[in-house]
Amino acid sequence: MRIGLYPGTFDPITLGHIDIIQRAMAMVDRLVIGVAINRDKAPLFGLEERVAMVEEECREISARVGGEIIVHPFENLLIDCARDVGAGIIIRGLRAVADFEYEFQMVGMNRAMDASIETVFLMADARRQAIASKLVKEICRLGGDVTKFVTPSVDAALVRRLRRKG
Repeated sequence: MRIGLYPGTFDPITLGHIDIIQRAMAMVDRLVIGVAINRDKAPLFGLEERVAMVEEECREISARVGGEIIVHPFENLLIDCARDVGAGIIIRGLRAVADFEYEFQMVGMNRAMDASIETVFLMADARRQAIASKLVKEICRLGGDVTKFVTPSVDAALVRRLRRKG
């Protein structure tokens, strides 16, 4: 069984993430979505909320394309998470050259720790390349429309969280 790990903070999950998930499903039998507990990033949504959002968005994908999607929170090293879930492939989405520079360093470090786990990069669809969770949150916080960047349920969660006092 080919198992892939697609890690991220998913704060919140965007249409860019969903694009990568859908395309990654063609490469693996089981896709584990690793929702990172990253205390340095101070996420807008708590871990349980992010896991629930990812699970909700992935149910439809799994039903439509087949294959298994598991959502797995993690706080350890990415390479250790990959071992924990039995992944032979780490899937990373790229939007721009700046992403590649960081990811290139990560691949080198991960290969030094475990050369048996391969990293595969998927370029974001051209319509989704500009989408970043950080920018989506900022647009919503300032009253902008983010429906081009997230699903309706994620949009509703963002509006509830960011505009509840306004």
